[in-house]
Amino acid sequence: MTAARKRIKKKKLSRFGRKKKCRFCGNPSLEISFKNEKLVQRHVSDRGKIVARRVTGNCAKHQRMVAQAVKVARFLALAPYVREHYR
Repeated sequence: MTAARKRIKKKKLSRFGRKKKCRFCGNPSLEISFKNEKLVQRHVSDRGKIVARRVTGNCAKHQRMVAQAVKVARFLALAPYVREHYR
């Protein structure tokens, strides 16, 4: 590989920045629960959608658990399905 190609590869990698770490893997004491309103609201967008894994930085295992917690919180009316101003 030539030096020019190596520079191009470095530029492509640096464009995305550093990889996000999963908060739940880093701190096992954090509990994923539908009762934790702050956690649920942090993982729901302003439109009421569950925020993607690539945005939050969660690993696949914890993203599934967060999604399940959000769905249970919605079902129990602890979190809205859609925000008030979009109804």
